Amino acid sequence: MNPIRVLLVDDDPLVRAGLSFMMGGAEDIEIVGEAADGSHVAPLVAELRPDVVLMDIRMPTMDGLAATEALRKRPDAPEVIVLTTFHADEQVLRALRAGAAGFVLKDTPPAEIVAAVRAVAAGEPVLSPTVTQQLITRVTGVDRQQGRGERALERLALLGEREREVAIAVGRGASNADIAAELYLSVATVKAHVSRILTKLDLNNRVQIALLAHDAGLLDGVE
Repeated sequence: MNPIRVLLVDDDPLVRAGLSFMMGGAEDIEIVGEAADGSHVAPLVAELRPDVVLMDIRMPTMDGLAATEALRKRPDAPEVIVLTTFHADEQVLRALRAGAAGFVLKDTPPAEIVAAVRAVAAGEPVLSPTVTQQLITRVTGVDRQQGRGERALERLALLGEREREVAIAVGRGASNADIAAELYLSVATVKAHVSRILTKLDLNNRVQIALLAHDAGLLDGVE
């Protein structure tokens, strides 16, 4: 198998050096480049074609949020994992809405950061449903009052009944295997439903499906 190609983006050279060192021992990961600002991301992605970008969210010229929004609009964009020092941060949530696959804290143990890179490269979620719910609840308590809930319901109305059931299950953090067992479907059928949901709603990943389901109020009361 080809190694997972990773681009490091952080304005602190010590952070980049630490990340490079901690991931250097993983045989299936290759650090293909580094950047000190979000403005350098697009040309480096075009040149180096990484699979995953580890993106600092606070940088002086172009922050990680703007860089993520620009990057995820590109065809065949790499996955983005946001680096942050805060659990509950409005900018983190905005990055997830823009298409980031997840976030990790900068003081996260090295093995967990490596596991996160492997997960997003494999198309798997980085965030547990508990972390996702805590983040949404702490940062966006007034979202629905501002009309986000109505807009989310309008978008979800584009889905068929079975697709809606799958979207709610994704929002709960269920795996494809769990959804298949719950809805009496094959795993392949669940994957096909998830792909159609992403296409119909113009979303990038399962995290965005979960956020939309939450905004619509479909996860209220879900533990």
